[in-house]
Amino acid sequence: MEAQRGGRRVRAGRILLVIPVLPLVLVLFGCETGKNRRAATPPPQAVVLPGQANGEPPPLPIPQFRGASLLLFTAYVSPSHPTEELIRRVEEAYRSGEQSYHAGHLEKARREFDRALDLLLLSGQDVRQDERLEKLFDRIVEQVRAFEVAAFREGDGFTEQAPTPAPIDEVAEIEPPEAPVDPQLERQASSTMQSVAHDLPLTLNEQVLSFINFFQTSRGRAIISRGLEKAGRYRGMIERVLREEGLPQDLIYLAQAESAFEPYALSRMGAKGLWQFMAYRARQYGLMRTWWVDERQDPEKSTRAAARHLRDLYHQFGDWYLAIAAYNSGPGAVQRGIERTGYADFWELLRRRVLPRETENYVPIILAVAFIAKDPGRYGVDVAPEPPVRFERVAVPKPIDLRLVAEMIDVDVQTIRRLNPELLRLVTPHQPDFELKLPSGTTQKFLAEIATVPEDKWVSSRKHRIEPGETLGGIAKLYRTKPGAIADVNGIQLTAALRPGDKLIIPVAPGRQDLAQKRRAITYRARRGDTVDSVAEQFSVTPRELRRWNRLRGWAIPRGKRLRVYVPAFPEGEHAARAAKPRNSSNTKKQSELVNSSGVVHKVKAGETLWSIASSYHTTVGALTRANSFLASRSLQAGDRLIVHAPRRGQ
Repeated sequence: MEAQRGGRRVRAGRILLVIPVLPLVLVLFGCETGKNRRAATPPPQAVVLPGQANGEPPPLPIPQFRGASLLLFTAYVSPSHPTEELIRRVEEAYRSGEQSYHAGHLEKARREFDRALDLLLLSGQDVRQDERLEKLFDRIVEQVRAFEVAAFREGDGFTEQAPTPAPIDEVAEIEPPEAPVDPQLERQASSTMQSVAHDLPLTLNEQVLSFINFFQTSRGRAIISRGLEKAGRYRGMIERVLREEGLPQDLIYLAQAESAFEPYALSRMGAKGLWQFMAYRARQYGLMRTWWVDERQDPEKSTRAAARHLRDLYHQFGDWYLAIAAYNSGPGAVQRGIERTGYADFWELLRRRVLPRETENYVPIILAVAFIAKDPGRYGVDVAPEPPVRFERVAVPKPIDLRLVAEMIDVDVQTIRRLNPELLRLVTPHQPDFELKLPSGTTQKFLAEIATVPEDKWVSSRKHRIEPGETLGGIAKLYRTKPGAIADVNGIQLTAALRPGDKLIIPVAPGRQDLAQKRRAITYRARRGDTVDSVAEQFSVTPRELRRWNRLRGWAIPRGKRLRVYVPAFPEGEHAARAAKPRNSSNTKKQSELVNSSGVVHKVKAGETLWSIASSYHTTVGALTRANSFLASRSLQAGDRLIVHAPRRGQ
């Protein structure tokens, strides 16, 4: 993970200014990224074109918004007045985009909506200080969001997979104990260094021993054990990629320290995936990031990118410890340290305190993890690795709902999501070369089942296996549709007898697949260390959106600054109430007893995230999700009441 968050940004002209309210329209058309590098020399900067098409736009339902057109300002004192002229030009651009949208020209609509907001935000006038301009801006944002939602309401475009905290955040901030390390532990480590094979240099010194000592505590042992368990899922793949790229096999311990082999790991600084790539570094190494897909979370693609990045860093510095340090802080920080001291030696740079504190700890952490992972029994760590991930790839050139896929091959949807962690939503992207990973042995079953569903219904249909005693009426009620609609699409009579075990195609009414069809504005107060990238990651929005909404010129955010963020929101009323409340009084009693005995109830405030809440209670996002089942079906909302279990003693 790179602690360095600055760096030169490439601006590719006005057409790249993506409006904050059409991320879905942009990403469906695909984006071009720089090709993965195979050479050791630094690559040219890759310019990502968020709106660049890879072929014809996908066919989308174009809704008719009767009575929903934006009410813009049409009366002004004089066309020559700067503000009035600005309003006129913004209205003109917006109306042009609206016409293109209704005509089905979504790429043109995107450009016109982009231009309308650019006119406002780049006019030099303070939009928030002029009531007319502020209302105009807010109305455009809200109305275009309505267009966006309607165009994609057939897919589940707002349900993003919840991230988990990156272990490196927890470990890197630890102050190594000042007390001397147990001599017995030092003898164990010395024995490990002499008895195990290694293709990276192993150094045993005070800094490394202090972290080996930490991993012997209950808190540290839990982190190292989790990583060793999950290593079984990806070890074979990572070793193969490192071998193909000509790199030391021991670099696998970077992934263990960074993420504990968790594809959904997210750091406080916004780094993601097994190898904790920041967004800008991911782009440099060809990892695509759109509304639907984040390839930083693709285990194999991110491993390939990390291998090439590490190889480039090694060629730059000629030393693996310096290369690993540069992987954490960025090559610029390490180069500056070398220039200031004249020493191209990590331990000398550490002694002279010229590297970021996190980076000073980073290399010793990697080495400590390597010592224990290579010889876990010697350190009292006894875990069984998870079995390797086995899957088959199938081409899915059109968007398809993952729930439909799961129902076709009779597995739960989480199985599909775990095999495809790069998918941020419950729908695959409109990407001709996209390959979906399925459990081994299920491809033929999937192909046979999908052939029964028209392509244009892949995101608006479900498959239901008939259970004994079920009727069309009961099934229709379950999916909030009509018996006649089910009968029509399956070519059966309303009175037909249903055979248990058969499957029915269920047409899902638009808007029923996802309750999160609106966006709401919240205010977030920036904390120390926040950046545009990290805040955007927290709220599942793009950095460009966040900058537009708040008229930010750079990528840093001052501590305490109030930011406006438009986040997915559930419809008010029954859905939110049903998700937040127990189903019956007996459940209420059980919940109350549970809370009284082992946890507390936390009322979510605006701007809070699962990460911030987990951090404040010294627990994990995973623990919060398990304790609050409604989080499996929707995102966190202000006003929710969370059950927070106390962490185990010693952790």
